[in-house]
Amino acid sequence: MGDSKVNTYQRIPPFIEIMDCTLRDGEQTSGVSFLPHEKLMMARMLLKDINVDRIEVASARVSDGEKDAVKMICRYANQIGMLNKVEVLGFVDGTQSIDWICDCGCKVINLLAKGSLKHCTHQLHKTPEEHINDIKNSLRYAAERNIGVNLYLEDWSNGMKNSPEYVYQIMDALIDTNVNRFMLPDTLGGLNPLQVIEFFRKMIKRYPNAHFDFHAHNDYDLAVSNSLAAVLSGAKGLHVTVNGLGERCGNAPLASVQAILKDQFHAKTNIKESRLNDISKLVVGYSGIAIAPNQPIVGENVFTQVAGVHADGDNKDNLYCNDLIPERFGRKREYALGKNSGKANIARNLKELGLELSAEQTKKVTKRITELGDRKEIVTQDDLPFIVSDVLKHSAPENRIKLVSYMVSLAYGLKPLASVKVSINGNLYEADSTGDGQYDAFVKSLRKIYKEKLGRTFPLLENYAVTIPPGGRTDALVQTVITWRFGDKMIRTRGLDVDQTEAAIKATIKMLNMFEEQEYNN
Repeated sequence: MGDSKVNTYQRIPPFIEIMDCTLRDGEQTSGVSFLPHEKLMMARMLLKDINVDRIEVASARVSDGEKDAVKMICRYANQIGMLNKVEVLGFVDGTQSIDWICDCGCKVINLLAKGSLKHCTHQLHKTPEEHINDIKNSLRYAAERNIGVNLYLEDWSNGMKNSPEYVYQIMDALIDTNVNRFMLPDTLGGLNPLQVIEFFRKMIKRYPNAHFDFHAHNDYDLAVSNSLAAVLSGAKGLHVTVNGLGERCGNAPLASVQAILKDQFHAKTNIKESRLNDISKLVVGYSGIAIAPNQPIVGENVFTQVAGVHADGDNKDNLYCNDLIPERFGRKREYALGKNSGKANIARNLKELGLELSAEQTKKVTKRITELGDRKEIVTQDDLPFIVSDVLKHSAPENRIKLVSYMVSLAYGLKPLASVKVSINGNLYEADSTGDGQYDAFVKSLRKIYKEKLGRTFPLLENYAVTIPPGGRTDALVQTVITWRFGDKMIRTRGLDVDQTEAAIKATIKMLNMFEEQEYNN
């Protein structure tokens, strides 16, 4: 009996097709609007680096800017022989959407039909027969223009709940047409996995030779579960977005779906996992939507062990590791430093830095880090050499760079100005510069010193993040976290102050001392 159940539900195809909808559905996230060149950069990475099977890049007839973006993407895709992977959502509107898509150089339309009787009668004000006739007219015109067609059944989930006879009527009329894929969306995100299994089994039993995609929304936090239920029931394709972007609560996130497909169900895809972290960062940058630090696969903290007992277990045959090996996704495992770190965690970090301490010395360092954690101060691996030196009172890293004085000014109608005096290895240097902001002016002054007076390269600012405590207190401490790149090396420094600019300046001087120390030791 148990075996028969397994056989009933485990209908996973050997290969699952992945369509990324970040550039279309992801752009429906509140406050998100991609520029044409941003869409092109994301499309390039999705096609070439991530290797998704298809990308849906826009809705037809939205704007001239959208048309420019689609044209750019199609030109690029055609150059690399991937034009057939680029798709645009279009409407049952006679010839308009298809002509728009043709003008862009695109070869595939994702035709948006109605998948529930309610949508058909209340939104279109048409009978099912009239809607079917309109769809067939669009299909004929698409064939004339040599455009491939996939068909969305919008609101299919509610159609199966409330008007399944309508869904079957639509499918019966179109199953033998030139539709390549029938795409079944849970448009309002109302399904649970058991319902997905039930509805998909009905569809596949009735139309065994059809190619069905499933398009999930995350309103009940079930987008990933529902996607897997669809695959378990015979779906051949899934729709995802990077970081789960999308309207309301978003769509199924690409990274999570990929990891679970591979690890839990041994399904095959074409996705290159090692670049998932890169595409996540790119989309964060272009969308302006940050992801939670604990978001699976791509969150900042998901491969960070905090508890000392976990680090101890990892030292003893990786007892706290699972199949989600960070190197799979272009990441590495880190061991956080704080009041819960324990000696094992700290020992891991010391080892990575090449610092050898006795058991007693490690104990002293652990005590200091615990004290800092109790004060809610954040400790990083970059801080560790300084803590070690301070605690053990020997070979303390010298502050080779000291901020002697600075002035930043802001005036209405003028660019911010900064004047900076620093001591570098005992020599005084001064410079001033304007910038797009007060901190930018400060950094440009330092760059001028390094370039013009020292003939050296100044590290590149890779990322800048400010954490402001909630509650609206104007006297609260602000934390600025800056990521710097120097050649192939990257470090993060933190500054803490009631003033955001001052916090950033502290982080900058700290960074320069770190690089100066490296230069001196080399």
